[in-house]
Amino acid sequence: MTRQLAPATATSPVEPPSLWRSRNFLLLWSGQTVSELGTRIAGIAVPLLAADELDASVFQISLLTFLAWLPYLLFSLPAGILADRVDQRRLMIACDLGRMALMLSLPLVAYAGKLTLWYLYLVVGLGGVLTVLFTVAYRSQLPRLVVADQLVDANAKLGMSQEFAELVGASVGGALVGLVGATRTFLSNGLAFLLSALSLWLIRETPAQRQPAEPEGRVPLRVAMTDGLAFIRRQPVLRQILACTTTSNFFVMASASVEVTFMVRELHASPPLVGAVFSLSALGGLVAGAYASRLSRWIGSARIIWVAMAAPGPLYLLMPLAQPGWGVLLYGIGLAAFSANSVLFNVAAMTYRQRITPAGLLGRVNASFLWICLGAVPLGALFGGLLGSQLGLRPTLLICVLGTWSAALFVYFSPLRRMRDMPTD
Repeated sequence: MTRQLAPATATSPVEPPSLWRSRNFLLLWSGQTVSELGTRIAGIAVPLLAADELDASVFQISLLTFLAWLPYLLFSLPAGILADRVDQRRLMIACDLGRMALMLSLPLVAYAGKLTLWYLYLVVGLGGVLTVLFTVAYRSQLPRLVVADQLVDANAKLGMSQEFAELVGASVGGALVGLVGATRTFLSNGLAFLLSALSLWLIRETPAQRQPAEPEGRVPLRVAMTDGLAFIRRQPVLRQILACTTTSNFFVMASASVEVTFMVRELHASPPLVGAVFSLSALGGLVAGAYASRLSRWIGSARIIWVAMAAPGPLYLLMPLAQPGWGVLLYGIGLAAFSANSVLFNVAAMTYRQRITPAGLLGRVNASFLWICLGAVPLGALFGGLLGSQLGLRPTLLICVLGTWSAALFVYFSPLRRMRDMPTD
């Protein structure tokens, strides 16, 4: 049974306090929403800048995606150590200001006539390092700003911000590029990171919320880097969640590597229709995020982890079954089901991790998850591309959606199946 703020009967559970009254959380949430939107805009502007203004080849443009993900493999574990040993809020502010400076440098360098593809690679790579540092600190900061019973609702609202940014970011980015050009579009990204830094600066932590200094200064770096992995190995549920997330990421990225090609070549979808399909998918995540807290209390805060992974699986099969014409919307419905699953699962799994991990170790545990889960991303993309070229697009999608659904087996055949709610503190 989850911890309650006041005595409650089995038929009258106590509602956790409203996050709408939490000034610190609202500041974090608003800043993250703006930052996520800026990141999605950059996701459109960067490849367009490389293609249209720098005449980059397809392979050169693909390197931008590689460089954006590479820091998760190289820097996640060291980022976890840093996040556990410094003031996390100040680290996040520094990362935001650094990313702002990188984004604003692009139009300045372009105006000076010095913009090259190598400089764009440098900006994307350094921005990726700062994003890793920010992400690890931000996922470790949240449990210090809200009480344990608010974590599900808080993580759900932050997940909704990501889905909202996914819903409108690409459209806004494309419109800005068409209106002011790819280079000037980065001014909006710089502004987004500035607003995020300002919202973090306005957060006021109480002495009890401030992170205590960690008494591990003389622990060898190699040992400190593996502390998070060692903790995960000792936790059966965390091990299964990690395996589930990594497997899902692998097959999701495999399908993502061929889905646009599938919609254009097999379903003969126009670019606006492709955009509509992705917008439809984001709606699934928004709805799931809005009801995540209620569903968690109804289904069970621990049980929902495996239910969220298993229940939407049959709808994934609509993706490879999609047909030309209006049948392309079947693909959108399948994507929407996965988007809803992703939000519900990530919210519950993140909350579980935050609740059972000691505060002084949370940064390293989060970093270990990022290192392994996102390490599967480039491998999955490579697998999808190779499979698509050998078997064809529709069979590849079928294999990928079945693989994504199979990830639920890790959390179903785990101690979670015998649990309704997360353990109390």
